[in-house]
Amino acid sequence: MGRKAKFDGTVAPSKKKGGKKAKKQGEPTFPKGVLVKEEKQLSHRQKQRAKKRLLKKQNLNEKLKKLQKTKDVEDVMNENNVKVVSKKSKKKKKPVENGSSDNDDTEMQLDSEEEILEEQKDSKMKLLESETEDEDVENDKEYDSDESEQSEEMDNEETDQDKEENSDVDDGDNLLPIEKANKRLKRKQEKEQKLAEEEMHDMTLQQCVFTFPTKEELADMTNLKDVQQRIKDVVMILSDFKRLRDEKRSRSEYMNLLRQDLCTYYSYNNFLMERLMQIFPLDELMEFLEASEVQRPMTLRTNTLKTRRRDLAEALINRGVNLDPIGKWTKVGLVVYSSQVPMGATPEYLAGHYILQGASSFLPVMALEPKENERILDMCAAPGGKSSHIAALMKNTGVLFSNDVNEDRIKAVVGNFHRLGIVNSVICTYDGRKIPSVIKGFDRVLLDAPCTGTGVVSKDPSVKTNKDEIDIQRCCTLQRDLLLAAIDCTNARSESGGIIVYSTCSVLPEENECVVNYALKKRDVKLVPTGLEFGAEGFTSYRQYRYHPSLKLTKRFYPHVHNMDGFFVAKLKKFSNIVHKKKDTDDELID
Repeated sequence: MGRKAKFDGTVAPSKKKGGKKAKKQGEPTFPKGVLVKEEKQLSHRQKQRAKKRLLKKQNLNEKLKKLQKTKDVEDVMNENNVKVVSKKSKKKKKPVENGSSDNDDTEMQLDSEEEILEEQKDSKMKLLESETEDEDVENDKEYDSDESEQSEEMDNEETDQDKEENSDVDDGDNLLPIEKANKRLKRKQEKEQKLAEEEMHDMTLQQCVFTFPTKEELADMTNLKDVQQRIKDVVMILSDFKRLRDEKRSRSEYMNLLRQDLCTYYSYNNFLMERLMQIFPLDELMEFLEASEVQRPMTLRTNTLKTRRRDLAEALINRGVNLDPIGKWTKVGLVVYSSQVPMGATPEYLAGHYILQGASSFLPVMALEPKENERILDMCAAPGGKSSHIAALMKNTGVLFSNDVNEDRIKAVVGNFHRLGIVNSVICTYDGRKIPSVIKGFDRVLLDAPCTGTGVVSKDPSVKTNKDEIDIQRCCTLQRDLLLAAIDCTNARSESGGIIVYSTCSVLPEENECVVNYALKKRDVKLVPTGLEFGAEGFTSYRQYRYHPSLKLTKRFYPHVHNMDGFFVAKLKKFSNIVHKKKDTDDELID
């Protein structure tokens, strides 16, 4: 038997099950003040967050103070259905009991107001502090990267919060009073900004007030700076005519004044300036006139019958010529920026390795696409730049007929052909309109028709004042006859050809689209793509005229857009040799 334990009046402790599954002992608890926590060194990012928290709390306290002074808090309380007894909404006094006075009632009401406001402040501060703590916990979990990336992330978080607040404008019950007051302030600021913008616009309108010059001022146009400033003012008014106009003046008066000023500033006659104003919008017109005053860069074409462009460029660079290829659209052109020697007297020029030729003159030959062993006609060949290009592409095979009505100019063609080494050409001096009665059956025909030259004003400034309506009508009739003759010379049954290319160095539709549209009606031809990679589309409508829709296949080139002379190129395909016996009457009148 064992030894019995003595009973001392205490309850024996209950035995707990021991073993591996026993509960772990909890962390020890210490009374306050026993242990002192070691201060941890804060990271740079944590310091930044702490500063932001302090700034937020300070801003919130300032806003609360402002709200106490204003009546915005009372409005917010009313929206949240919080009953606050104000001085204006006092009820009638009840009979005094137990010796209470009126002053006691008012003091009780004010105390209740202050208690409610303090409770709301405490709740707001707790919510805001909890939000900032949650943000800090989430930010602590992120990986610390560079300081610049951290600042950008914090800014993005703040903007996202602002977006969420703005999206919750309609949720009136879910928003805090401070948030509602903040949104009201934002709305007021937006209204103030709009008012400021309207005032600035009115100020600009007042500054743009334009007064029409008197007859005496128009008569004495000696100061070109005043004319230039008036042109800018009128163009600006016409661009926004409804707002900037003078109610007493019509649009036609502004246009007439602008035309007169442009004529005096750029030295054009009234007729030609009026035509240009009908073709171009005002902004583009100013660019065209400015570009027409500047000389186009000097360009030259390599004669592939004697050399290559690479070899020619090396030889000219060694002679002190600064040059570059014209562009990707041509493999034989070079543009010359500066030269220490005259480009028309170098040994390479005299040997026939190149010819001075404008960049726009490459385009009709590229559209013609001459092939070897063909019969090709150039109706207006002088001075021989395009004809020599055709011969180079033909590689001196086949037959090239170079014609020009002017015997003096045909001498330049002969000289250039001898210098360039062209041996497959026949040079003649027929009137282009009579060639179909002399010879026919050409595979391809190039017609670079004589024109008014409105696209080459930089080369010939006399065009500004010499050309009038009669000159344009004469050119149009001549161009129509030449184009019909070129079509009649072409063989529609040619296996490789049947192509006619019509080109001018003019920008007027009367000399371009009008003539081609006339040929489409009179002969069995159709327009085909030119094959040129760049250029503006031709007009299908101009003022009261409506042209064939296929005229958009033609190409226009402008000095202010393509940095070359104004040019027009159209490519026609003949599909029948039948000539309809009808009177060649003018279906469209030209102004």
